Amino acid sequence: MSKEMLEAFRVLEEEKHINKEDIIDAVVESLKSAYKRRYGQSESAVVEFNEKTGDFQVFTVREVVDEVFDSRLEISLKDALAISSAYELGDKIRFEESVDEFGRVAAQSAKQTIMEKMRKQMREITYNDYKQHEGEIMQGTVERFDQRFIYVNLGALEAQLSRQDQIPGESFKSHDVIDVYVYKVENNPKGVNVFVSRSHPEFIKRIMEQEIPEVFDGTVEIMSVSREAGDRTKVAVRSHNPNVDAIGTIVGRGGSNIKKVVSRFHPTRLDAKTGIEVPVEENIDVIQWVEDPAEFIYNAIAPAEVDYVLFDEDDSKRATVVVPDNKLSLAIGRRGQNVRLAAHLTGYRIDIKSASEYEALEAEKSEAATEEVVDEIVAEEATPVEVTTEEVTETTEAE
Repeated sequence: MSKEMLEAFRVLEEEKHINKEDIIDAVVESLKSAYKRRYGQSESAVVEFNEKTGDFQVFTVREVVDEVFDSRLEISLKDALAISSAYELGDKIRFEESVDEFGRVAAQSAKQTIMEKMRKQMREITYNDYKQHEGEIMQGTVERFDQRFIYVNLGALEAQLSRQDQIPGESFKSHDVIDVYVYKVENNPKGVNVFVSRSHPEFIKRIMEQEIPEVFDGTVEIMSVSREAGDRTKVAVRSHNPNVDAIGTIVGRGGSNIKKVVSRFHPTRLDAKTGIEVPVEENIDVIQWVEDPAEFIYNAIAPAEVDYVLFDEDDSKRATVVVPDNKLSLAIGRRGQNVRLAAHLTGYRIDIKSASEYEALEAEKSEAATEEVVDEIVAEEATPVEVTTEEVTETTEAE
């Protein structure tokens, strides 16, 4: 039994990474609990583990007293002296108890405690393993589906890919191998939950880091990403090397780098008419990041031309972008997509105005300002002047 116990501890420690001391503590607490259930108290119980033999020993401690009121906690001086003439009143004497008397209950309790500790420890190990991958791309296998999630096997556990974290229109089959972005790892009593996404803006960024060497080594930095997954993405980039063109590096010769990036998530959808799987196209616009906010917004509105960018005096994160009349639709984009992506990319709330609309608004403001000045002048001229009797007398005498 003792050898088996030592071997079990070794296996749990080496294979399950569960600290032996934690297991021993669990058994000790279980034996104490079993003793309490059997004898109604555990305050006097001492449990020890023999590292050499693998045996657990249970001792009760009794105090030497004149008169015994509780034989579980006390022993008479007479009985104590029968054990040893050295004992005195107030001494504590340890008595070894037979574990067999309550061992079955203790063993069951210990097993349950150890299993719970094992589950907790394994949960903690799994959590730490996956927590370090938070913010990274992982590859997994599609396992199963339900109404809320696609469950992706990442090795030690299944990650949850919700509908809103999927690229709109994409479809998967069981055993498909896909890339996912790990954006949150939670540890709770029921287990470790890993939440992944394919629609997250960081999904594009991390794939670019993996596919484009200059991004991986930091020569070209991705400053921000704005994405409407499955349709269009804007990526703002800068170069830390004057000899390296940031946009050209991201795009690649003949668009080769962008093609590599898109091929990594190559989503497909079922065509409603033919029932055939077709690629879901996602266009990626690469924008030059600059420190000057006006110039950055100018770049972000591309492919539309911009006349000028004006900032709101009352709101530092709001800007008005004026574009040529014939570029207004292009600047706004289909269903407002272009300006929406530009706003997310730059961090500014952006209002798009055509040149003629802006000029008309400015003319109205100018006219209103002029009218206000005129009204003030008229009001001043119409104000009656009060003349005192003394002023009238002084004027008459002067004449």
